[in-house]
Amino acid sequence: MMTSSQSIESAYQAAKERYAELGVDCDQALLRLSAVKLSLHCWQGDDVAGFERLSGESASQDIGGGLAVTGNYPGRARTPNELRADAEQAFSLIPGKHRFNLHASYAETGGETVQRSELRPEHFAAWMEWARDRGLGLDFNPTFFGHPLASDGFTLSHHQRSIREFWIQHGIVCREIAAEMGRFVGQPCVNNVWIPDGMKDSPFDRSAPRQRLLEALDQVFADPMNPSHVLDAVECKLFGLGSESYVVGSHEFYLGYAITRRKLLCLDAGHFHPTEVISDKISSVLNYVEGLLLHVSRGVRWDSDHVVTLTDELLAIAQELVRGGYLGRVQPGLDFFDASINRIAAWVIGARNLLKALLIALLEPADTLRALEVAGDYTGRLAMLEELRFMPFAAIWDYHCLNSDVPTGHRWLDDVRDYEARTVSQRTAKSRKD
Repeated sequence: MMTSSQSIESAYQAAKERYAELGVDCDQALLRLSAVKLSLHCWQGDDVAGFERLSGESASQDIGGGLAVTGNYPGRARTPNELRADAEQAFSLIPGKHRFNLHASYAETGGETVQRSELRPEHFAAWMEWARDRGLGLDFNPTFFGHPLASDGFTLSHHQRSIREFWIQHGIVCREIAAEMGRFVGQPCVNNVWIPDGMKDSPFDRSAPRQRLLEALDQVFADPMNPSHVLDAVECKLFGLGSESYVVGSHEFYLGYAITRRKLLCLDAGHFHPTEVISDKISSVLNYVEGLLLHVSRGVRWDSDHVVTLTDELLAIAQELVRGGYLGRVQPGLDFFDASINRIAAWVIGARNLLKALLIALLEPADTLRALEVAGDYTGRLAMLEELRFMPFAAIWDYHCLNSDVPTGHRWLDDVRDYEARTVSQRTAKSRKD
């Protein structure tokens, strides 16, 4: 009787032969997939709470900025060490070596109140050492929400100069922190700027806030940085809670900014109209921008940031990255927060699905399909694309997981359940006792 690993290897060899008939090299596809580094977002692990203290109170009391986390699944990470442990558990179940994405509000200040405009790299020293010791990359985000000076919905575009200057300084120090993160761990750190600025109802003056934002961003990015240490990105949005009628940092605003200032453009799958998809934007904007940061999410009727599942749009995003040869110019990351289910499982489900989608795209007979299209044989193109849906992709994926020393199939959930029983449940028990 074959062992489980022998069965997986046997299935892989059979699937490999099937794909070879189409001209697809499965070994090469897996090598390319192994080079992909996903960015796992810290805020899924603790419901965007963070660890800073403002005036003696937790900043998590009011996230603000139109953000909302739903659900109260027990065992949320409450400390940096708990969040790091949860992230390690998630990474152990995801094939490949990846990255961890931090917000500025996850600083460790030793219990002291440190204003966001005064944050320094030393407030993230533990994160940097943790990442370097585990071969992980780090990404970063200034935190322009959950703060008294963001309570009216405006930050970098605020009409009051003193408030605007506070946030400009926050953006400046965050770039310095990101650069040190990239230098320390030995991989570029993507530093992404998203602000919640906007209005619930229609404004009289749409122009002035955008002019202020343009000038503020130019000040934030004024000092040149080593691109081997930090990559700057800007992120647009269609609307948010409390900014339904007007968002200062619209898609058009940031597309123009990214082109003219040579920044990465961040496309978030939940930041557009429900009938829009980012997969169709990738090949257009990459004609004009340096590169892309992707926040892969799943919006349901609005930017609700559901856990990423293997949807048609996720497959389309992956196909665009592979078919266009864009993997080297795109930084793929996850962005969702769901507190209604096990938070570690949410990380794992989302990351494994994005990797599965990329593998499916890498297993396409690209040369054949492109030749059919050029020849005008759309019948053949459609027939082959449909037949590819029934190719033995799962056997290739299981083999990849086996070689990456992570659980195959649904077995990863057993590890999550075990970790929950051993570790996460103890937090709930301790909280009740306290």
